[in-house]
Amino acid sequence: MTCDLALIGFGEAGSTFARAAGWEERARGWDVLPARRAAMADAGVIAAESAAAALAGAPLVLSLVTADQALPAAQDYAASLMPGALWCDCNSVAPDTKRAAARAVEAAGGRYVDVAVLAPVNPARLNVPLLLAGPAAEEAAAALGALGFANIRVVGAEVGRASAIKMIRSVMVKGLEALTDEMMAAANAAGVADEVLASLDASEKTIPWAQRAAYNLERMATHGLRRAAEMEESAKTLLSLGVAPVMTRGTVYRQREAAGKGKSS
Repeated sequence: MTCDLALIGFGEAGSTFARAAGWEERARGWDVLPARRAAMADAGVIAAESAAAALAGAPLVLSLVTADQALPAAQDYAASLMPGALWCDCNSVAPDTKRAAARAVEAAGGRYVDVAVLAPVNPARLNVPLLLAGPAAEEAAAALGALGFANIRVVGAEVGRASAIKMIRSVMVKGLEALTDEMMAAANAAGVADEVLASLDASEKTIPWAQRAAYNLERMATHGLRRAAEMEESAKTLLSLGVAPVMTRGTVYRQREAAGKGKSS
C-alpha cells in the first residue's frame, strides 16, 4: 500500500507534526524504539514493521532522528526509497554530514533535501520555521506546504546551506543556555544569584533574567543530551570554516552535564 509520507523517527518532532497535521492514515512511520509504535497509532500514523516497509512507495520522507543517527539513517535506508523520492533531512547536523547523507540518498536514486528546523517544534508545531536547501528544495517546499507546514523558506540550491544557518545560529542559542548554567552555578555558590540577576535586568530589558535562567536550565535538563549532540555538529561546522570552536566545545560539555543532573533529580 502506498502513502503520501514516511516518517523515519517518531520522537518529539515526528509525533508533534503528526498530531498537529491530522494526516490520518496518509503517513507511515518507523522508529528503532518499538515503544513508539503506540504513539504512532495515537497520532493516526501507520506503524510499519521495518524502515523498508515505511518507505515503500512513499514519495516524501521526513528524517527526524537524533543528530548522531542522521547519516546512518540515510545510508542504511536509502536503498529502500522509491525512485525520485524526496528525503527531507530535518536533523540538526553539520553541512558536511548532510552532504555525506545526500551522496548516499542520491546514489540510491532518491532526492535529498537539507532542512533546518529553526525553533522548538512545541509550541510552534506546523508553524515552526523551516529552511530548505538543495536541488529539489522548491519541490519539497511545495510538498511540505501541501501537508500543512506553513512557514517554509528555500535558501538555496546547495545542500548544506540551510544546515550552515542552523548550526552557526545554534552556537549563540545553545551557547547562551550553557553560559546561563555556568553563571547560575557560580552565582548560587557565591550566594549572590538575586543580585546578579537584578544587575542583568537593569542592563537588558527583555524578559526578567530569573525567568530566562529558569527556562534555559529546564531546557538543558530536559534536552541536554540531544543538544550536546547538535553542538558537536556545530563544532564540526566551525572547524570546517577555520574557526576554533572553543566556547562551542564548552557548550557540549555543559549541555551534557546538565542532562545528567536532570536525570538524577
